[in-house]
Amino acid sequence: MQSKSHYQIVISGVGGQGVLFITRLLAEAAIEKGLPVFTSETHGMAQRGGTVISHLKVGEFASPLISPGQADGLIALKAESLDQHGGYLKPGGWAAVNVPAPLTMPAAATPFYLDADRLAREMDNPRSVNLIMLGFTLSSAQRGGFGHGSLHCSLNDIEAVLENRLKGKTNRLQSSLRALKAGADSTTAT
Repeated sequence: MQSKSHYQIVISGVGGQGVLFITRLLAEAAIEKGLPVFTSETHGMAQRGGTVISHLKVGEFASPLISPGQADGLIALKAESLDQHGGYLKPGGWAAVNVPAPLTMPAAATPFYLDADRLAREMDNPRSVNLIMLGFTLSSAQRGGFGHGSLHCSLNDIEAVLENRLKGKTNRLQSSLRALKAGADSTTAT
């Protein structure tokens, strides 16, 4: 299936947060739709807690890395990720940020805020922040919050990828689907 999907997303957080996991979910959803996709990641300190940044390109691109000022969006799993990697956003880009209260954003970017850490604690699943933020991002895009329409995949597409990846792991699958839905059901003020 061919599509006019063509965009670049930076996903940022720290080791152990699942940055690479949600990048893979988004990439697999693109592959399922027959879309060309590139991913690349860099790790700060190769340990839990070190900076991790992932690049996701969907569409016809020649290289996997996103240049500063070129990303359509940023998914920041920690508030600090906005400061560290917000420079990748192009004018008019969007940022979905895990933070308890709004932060100062670059003037040209559209912010979406969610306290995913609080939601994860309420679910008694602190490792679910990544899927909460992914659900939140997909839902914000589907509501037209990103200005240029939705992303290459929907919440249902990611649920299908999770079901395939976690086949036979019923508890982990149910926990993952709950986290994704919790993020999708959340709203933000921009």
